[in-house]
Amino acid sequence: MRAPSDSVDLSNLWMPFTANRQFKAHPRLLAGAQGMYYTTADGRRILDGTAGLWCVNAGHARPEIIEAITRQASHLDYAPSFQIGHEDSFRAASRIAALMPDGLDRIFFTNSGSESVDTALKIALAYHRARGEGQRTRLIGRERGYHGVGFGGISVGGISPNRKTFSGVLLPGVDHLPHTHAPEHNAWSRGQPAWGAHLADELERIIALHDASTIAAVIVEPLAGSTGVLVPPVGYLERLREITARHGILLIFDEVITAFGRLGAATASGRFGVTPDMITMAKGISNAAIPAGAVAVLRGIHDAILDASGSGIEFFHGYTYSAHPMATAAILAAQDIYEREGLFQRAEALSAPFEEAAHALRGRRHVIDVRNLGLVAGVELAPREGAPGARAAEVFARCFDRGVLVRYTGDTLAFSPPLVIDESQIAELFGTVAEVLDEID
Repeated sequence: MRAPSDSVDLSNLWMPFTANRQFKAHPRLLAGAQGMYYTTADGRRILDGTAGLWCVNAGHARPEIIEAITRQASHLDYAPSFQIGHEDSFRAASRIAALMPDGLDRIFFTNSGSESVDTALKIALAYHRARGEGQRTRLIGRERGYHGVGFGGISVGGISPNRKTFSGVLLPGVDHLPHTHAPEHNAWSRGQPAWGAHLADELERIIALHDASTIAAVIVEPLAGSTGVLVPPVGYLERLREITARHGILLIFDEVITAFGRLGAATASGRFGVTPDMITMAKGISNAAIPAGAVAVLRGIHDAILDASGSGIEFFHGYTYSAHPMATAAILAAQDIYEREGLFQRAEALSAPFEEAAHALRGRRHVIDVRNLGLVAGVELAPREGAPGARAAEVFARCFDRGVLVRYTGDTLAFSPPLVIDESQIAELFGTVAEVLDEID
């Protein structure tokens, strides 16, 4: 571990999704990571209750992944993916395809969740054009949805602060479903709330407004994470699938957070038994050791695009770093760990004690809702008058000072630990939050 340095200049870096002035006045600097813990620049251990950013599913600094990346870098540091390939890219695609629902076995590699979303949206448009329905250009997202920071993802996303600065240049022809968060009906839900499936029927209203013949795709997160852990009501995703299929509209599940074990299965699609037409992925695909992402595409969509073209390039899209050799090495090594250690099954087994620990916060000061599924939980706090988000931000800071990392979005605390967490660490995670809640105003 590199020793902390007093000479580090913090001024040049413009940090993403960060209150830069506040951070640089009181920086929180990480210097190392191992297993369930980060180490700060001043040598303190921090229990990782968030898997980094929902992504380090197998725990930090796994030797198998480090060795795979190092080995790959020593003999193939980079290979272009335009008109040339390398064997690991095909091996990684086959490995990911084997985890997907039946039929979603064509894999397009990207480098992030944002790129995966924009790729999926472009595939949807290309598919309809290939079928002679090029007028299907409208995209439907959902309020409070988060689909990354590309212009496509922001356009279908539904988080106002992410959109407002760029509102004048977002994609045209986008509409949004209502979100499913209704505390008056589904507060304190353990697993999927019983109330809310009917909210999917709002899609019928949107279709009637615009006409199905103009709509290319609907994109939703099966479980919304970044907006505050919104768990889908029982029957909601099934209803979306039925409506989209009936009207010839593609359904895209954004599983950048939920894929690779977060809900106790390889995908949320598998967990809920609802198969979309495309699944976007990133984060846990490589255990975040190297940036990587992918889109799993229904074979019929892939074939329609290829069959509609003449000779040459069929789909004019891609990235310099698609299927980067070190990314595919990390993907293959991460998948080996998930399989060998049964981490998806471990997440399912731990979901019950995780749920109990999260809901034990009910009755603590400021807590107005707890919701959970798999190894994800959201604890919503009453906002301070005139200062929304401030209370959750203070909990985050105080927990970090006490050696526990949580996330916050608005006034919701979000928990998504590595799947290697044990029950004593679950108790420490929520116990620390309980102590802090008792102390703050």
